[in-house]
Amino acid sequence: MDTLSFNTIETERLILREMTPSVFDLLFGGSVSESELMHIFGFLTQEELDVQRAKYHQGMATFNKSFLYYYLTEKVGGRNIGWCGFHTWYLQHRRAELGYGITVETEKRKGLMSEALKPIMHQGFKVMNLQRVEAFASPRNEPSVKLLKNLGFVNEGLMRKHFFVNDVYEDSAVFSLLDTEYDAHINQSR
Repeated sequence: MDTLSFNTIETERLILREMTPSVFDLLFGGSVSESELMHIFGFLTQEELDVQRAKYHQGMATFNKSFLYYYLTEKVGGRNIGWCGFHTWYLQHRRAELGYGITVETEKRKGLMSEALKPIMHQGFKVMNLQRVEAFASPRNEPSVKLLKNLGFVNEGLMRKHFFVNDVYEDSAVFSLLDTEYDAHINQSR
């Protein structure tokens, strides 16, 4: 695995490892061992790896859609604690959906996702040249709603029965941030 390197972004407490379609091709191309894959993704079970492998084989990117993920690795200890980034990235329309998650329960509510998303939003608007970023959150997920609002996202409304979770249809609050709003939010935050 010494030959595989990742583009990274560093924050105060984190190293964000970039995961693109070409990185996934390398990882699942057969030259990386199961144990190395488990470590790279931060998975604790073979089932988690099997789910990720199935997503890859079913096609995570198409001719008009792509993704750009970052895995959050602690600077101290090197543990993978979550992920964030853009999926459902419509290249032609310059819009993408923001996704994120802290996978280690003890690392939640420490401001790590807020720390990670600041440079990721910069990547989205200034490097990927996005015009619009969308995010969906359960209206009951107060930390996620607060995070999006702190990043400058605007609540556009509610999508009823938008996700199927634990055998129940859940509503989603729809948030968006436009490139001009991002610039204004960054200037206001300084």
